[in-house]
Parts: sequence; C-alpha cells; structure tokens
Amino acid sequence: MKKIMFYINAIHDGGAERVMVNLAKYFSENGYDTTLVTSFRDTWEYPLAATVRRLTLEEEEIKQSRIKRNFSRIKKLRDLCKSEKPDILVSFMEEPNFRAILATRGLPVKTLVSVRNDPNKEYAGKLGWFVGKVLLPMADGCVFQTGDAQKWFPKRLQKKSRIIYNAVKEDFYKLIRNPVRGEIVTCGRLTGQKNHAMLISAFAEVVKRYPYASLKIYGEGSLRETLQEQINTMGLQGKVLLMGAINDVEKALETAELFVLSSDYEGMPNALMEAMAGGIPCISTDCPCGGPKELLGIDSLQLVEVGNEKSLTDKIIKVFKDEELREKMCSISRLKALRFTPKTVYTQWADYVKELMEIKQ
Repeated sequence: MKKIMFYINAIHDGGAERVMVNLAKYFSENGYDTTLVTSFRDTWEYPLAATVRRLTLEEEEIKQSRIKRNFSRIKKLRDLCKSEKPDILVSFMEEPNFRAILATRGLPVKTLVSVRNDPNKEYAGKLGWFVGKVLLPMADGCVFQTGDAQKWFPKRLQKKSRIIYNAVKEDFYKLIRNPVRGEIVTCGRLTGQKNHAMLISAFAEVVKRYPYASLKIYGEGSLRETLQEQINTMGLQGKVLLMGAINDVEKALETAELFVLSSDYEGMPNALMEAMAGGIPCISTDCPCGGPKELLGIDSLQLVEVGNEKSLTDKIIKVFKDEELREKMCSISRLKALRFTPKTVYTQWADYVKELMEIKQ
C-alpha cells in the first residue's frame, strides 16, 4: 500500500486546513496509508477521519524566533519522514512548503507543495521571494488554485504543476435553503486579510435602508475584540453577530439571503465556493490573485473592488431590492459550482499524486 503524508501547521479554523482534512480522508478511503502531520495541536480542530493517522511535531506550539522555529520543525519533520517512510509528502502554505522541501532532501520521498493564497502576500519580502522563486521549484510537483497564482512562479515550477480547485462537500450541493429576509452571512478567520471591518461599515449603511437586515460573521481570530468594539461603537449590537467557529458551515448558510466575501486577498476562497454550491447569491471583492474572479466570472456583476466600501454597500442594496436578480444569482452560483464537486476535484488530485509517484527519483 502506498503511503501518503500530509503536512500543515495546524487544522484549526481556516479554509486550507479544512481542505487538507477532507483530502486526507479521501486518500485514506481510496487505497492509501494516510497520515496527517501538524506542527502542533490546538484546543479546537477540525475533526479527522478515523482512517487517517494523526501525528504532531510538537504537542503544544513552542514560542521561538522564526529562524529557530523553522530549523526545529524541519529537523522534526525530517526525522518523521525517516521513520514513517512516506512515498509522498503533501504540504500546504508557505512555511510548511519550504520545510517539506528541505526536510526531504536526499530522502526517497516525493514532495507535492500547494500554494493556497495570493503569492504577492504569502511570498512577500526577500525571504518570501527566495522561498517562492528558489525553493519551491525544487519540489516534485505543485498545486495552484488559480492561473494568476501560477504565473507568479518560475517556469520550471509552472511546467510540472497543476491548477486544481478546492472540493466542496456534497452536503452543500444538497442544501435546502430557508432564507431569512435580509440575512447576510460571511465565513472566515477574524483577521485583517478578511477585512470584516469594511463589511461591518458597509452593513451600517445597508441597515439604514433595510432595518430588518442582519449580518452573521462565522469564524474566530485575533480581531474578535476589535470587531466587537466596532460593532458596539456603531450601535450595531444585535444586528451584527460574531458567531464563532463552526463545523457545520452548511447549517449556517441555510438561512442566508446573501453571502458576502470582503477579503483584501485570497487564493481560492472555500467559503465563497460553498455558498455558490448551496445556490446562495454571492458578492465578493475582486481579490488580486484572481480566485473570486475565476469563480464568479471576469465580468461578473457580483464582484466589487477590494477595499471599496461604497461599492460594496451599493451592491448589497441592489441585490436586496431586486428579487429577480437574486434568483438569477442563485442559478448562476449552482451552475458554476459544478466545477468543484468532490468527484471532479479528488480525481484530479489522485491522478496527479499517482503521476508524481511513478516518476523515478
């Protein structure tokens, strides 16, 4: 039986983390001895399939300088690869990607890295440039989510890479909607990247026109207190709700009349894809890496300029006042979501992994 090992920093709140958990489950149920490794354990994590073995480099996150942390984790990951002897190591995100490449040098282990975000952000600065332009091309393969992201990297990495969307669970395609009038839903970590602050400010204008409107924000993160303070200051208590992290996102989407993604940058946003699969009208910022644009269409009426609060406000109001437009957006969402059904996406991953493992070292 072929052995596949997945590696990411953690499997708590986050789209890339959820994708890896689901991908590990798929491989474990389709003929692979599957292990998922995280850098550390967290208090709350996505549930892992019983068929997937779980290992960690550290039981608790060790606070160190970035240099010490990376050297330590590279060594621990290398020791793990020596003892577990996987045929292929699959990693997500910048630090796990370069650790995986360095940890497997000289070992009979194939490396498949995956870029999950806008490379202009994820690989910014001199170190980021070195990782993206020098280290990542040393991998045996790479999965990108958009063509724009792929073009940022050297040709020698592009040539051996694939563009594969995230898979959306079948549950979202079977979603039975029961929309609550004026309910806006968004999902994502409470971090600066997601720019919930702009969405809250835009909503403050929307609710003046539609007093029955509400905004539910699902996710956890370092900006919870800051966002709650903004909500209180703007007098939006009871109207804007920080719902926390959840496992059953599809349940949260059932009552949504509209889904909004307000991020400054994204790779391929899972939350947007899930809302589309559920047939929910969607509005998104036109993130520079091209994820939302690739999902919704280059000329989509559902896109707004990144950071443009007024444009977002106007777009939400336009959707709220036009029932025919909402119905049209529902149909468009479901149709375009057929590109990322589990069967389609997992087959692409399985074919690519098999292809890489058949290449001689």
